[in-house]
Amino acid sequence: MDGEEIVRIAARGDGLTASGRHSPGAAPGDVLRDDGTLVPGPHRATPPCRHFGACGGCQLQHIDEASLARFVHDRVAHAAIALAPETIRPAHLSPPHSRRRATLHAGRVNGALAIGFRAEGSHALVSLSECPVLDPRLFALVAPLKAALARQTGRLAVDIELTLADQGVDLCLKGIAVEGLAATEGWLDFAQVHGLARLAFDQGYGPEPLWEPEPVTVTLAGVPVPLPPGAFLQATADGEAALADAAREWLAGAPAVADLFSGLGTFAFALARGGTKVLAAEADRAAHLACKAAAGSSRLPVHPLHRDLFRNPLLEEELNRFAAVLLDPPRAGAREQVGRLAGSTVARVVYISCNPASWARDAATLVKGGYRLRELRPVGQFRWSTHVELASLFVRDQSA
Repeated sequence: MDGEEIVRIAARGDGLTASGRHSPGAAPGDVLRDDGTLVPGPHRATPPCRHFGACGGCQLQHIDEASLARFVHDRVAHAAIALAPETIRPAHLSPPHSRRRATLHAGRVNGALAIGFRAEGSHALVSLSECPVLDPRLFALVAPLKAALARQTGRLAVDIELTLADQGVDLCLKGIAVEGLAATEGWLDFAQVHGLARLAFDQGYGPEPLWEPEPVTVTLAGVPVPLPPGAFLQATADGEAALADAAREWLAGAPAVADLFSGLGTFAFALARGGTKVLAAEADRAAHLACKAAAGSSRLPVHPLHRDLFRNPLLEEELNRFAAVLLDPPRAGAREQVGRLAGSTVARVVYISCNPASWARDAATLVKGGYRLRELRPVGQFRWSTHVELASLFVRDQSA
């Protein structure tokens, strides 16, 4: 048979041959013929969702579990190729139906109300009738939201932010005005009937809760933490546990740790459970105050600090007070803070990242400063997508 075998999946989800030919929708083991057609191979899977190929939420439902794990592993391994990692663990994959937060979109398609994700590389809206990624408690709101939004008049373009909290679903609608007593009462009835933990509307000035019968929380490492509207949360509880377990294992026994870009305290509370004293530094004021409140009520040794680490990173003399540092920055990475870390005497650094490219840049700075990349753990909590995360451990080479 003429053609070349697909040997791996490239970063954006295309199949790739050994000679560098790309083929969208190809799986490892497929044969790419000279005319561009594909002969299916042993690693091709039947997509579990009828919307695959149209919906842009997933790119990799056509490959089997082993190939998906290999893709996540190889994305991380490739980013670290110049850093000589001592150990790369097999990839951890979150299961189907485990996403606890997502942003859907609503609008009219051919006159009918549609709710779903955008098509790949397009603003076109794909109306979802199923989703094997979302927690069923989130997807259960799609049909009633369709009915509620269909009653709106005029042009409609709404962002729907869904988060699974301890009390139920936290729902925020952006791009819709709630005007008048009838509209307000209608949405209050909706929240009550569907047992929402909170219903908020963002009309251009940030989320404003309309319904919140009791304070909304999310439990992190056994600690109920206030959940501000729109606060960052790991996409799955499963993925969060995998990342936190790595941090706990690597930093066990450290008397004091600085948790930088700490958010609500995902890692701070996990580490403090083991008796470690944790400085939790975060720029977002709402997240900082939520962490502070939970630290006070739990009486764990977490000490929140409100500080913008991009403009005002911890300096070397501040970092040197800690046995270890954990950082989990946004996708852009933490260039300034990592530069300070590279000049410190901190013995261990745990770097959590959702972007292998910015992580690799920062990791190179740490290695140049005398650290070794001891271990990498790839995590695929955005199942069937090309988005991967990782946990990494750096240790200072004392001979440097």
